[in-house]
Amino acid sequence: MDITSDIKVGELAASNPNATRVLEQAGVDYCCGGHESLHDACMHAGVSEEEILTRLRENQATVGENDRSWLSAPLAELTEHIRTKHHGYVREAIHRIQPLAAKVKGRHGANHGELAGIEELFAQVAREMSAHMQKEEMILFPYIEGIERAANGQETIERPFFQTVRNPVHAMMQEHDAAAALVRQIREKSSGYQTPADGCMSYQALYRELQQFETDLHQHVHLENNILFPRAVELEPKVGLV
Repeated sequence: MDITSDIKVGELAASNPNATRVLEQAGVDYCCGGHESLHDACMHAGVSEEEILTRLRENQATVGENDRSWLSAPLAELTEHIRTKHHGYVREAIHRIQPLAAKVKGRHGANHGELAGIEELFAQVAREMSAHMQKEEMILFPYIEGIERAANGQETIERPFFQTVRNPVHAMMQEHDAAAALVRQIREKSSGYQTPADGCMSYQALYRELQQFETDLHQHVHLENNILFPRAVELEPKVGLV
């Protein structure tokens, strides 16, 4: 792929999984902002477009052993990957981070008032993501898997109560935006996950966990917004439901 400043960052991330690492490190939004050109995304992130282009081109051919392009993989494999890797991670992380945030606030909250806000914001994103993942697993993912089987001639499928996959996809993307906004607020309140000088080991652990949660959320949303959802929208008319 010829990487230029006009390419959409979501398309870039979808075509080369290694690009997500470059964009993540630079703070360029490739998930919720995947519709933007690389030029606009770099401008909004306040980073050098030329520097990012150079790094992307240098790393274009480098793919890790665990990287995979999902552009042509069966959709059922992609939904299972999201369930196992990302939904599983979110649920485990919530159980680790919430008590850790309460512990750190209890020890340091008197001197660091931002900890109360961080704990509250994470509790909100935990509630919203838990409900979000359940809707995907119970409703949207099974429907996407069903239209793929129907397209392959393995079964017939009836029109769903939500009429078209575009409707739940739109709702899920709005929820992605909301979760990303909450995580950005956590990053801001934590000064970019920088532990203060008087922070203990638990304080450091909390900020590491929160940073990893943000990184995973970006990868999670990217797979859905930029790959799974567009492919499902494209496939649905082929089974005669639109």
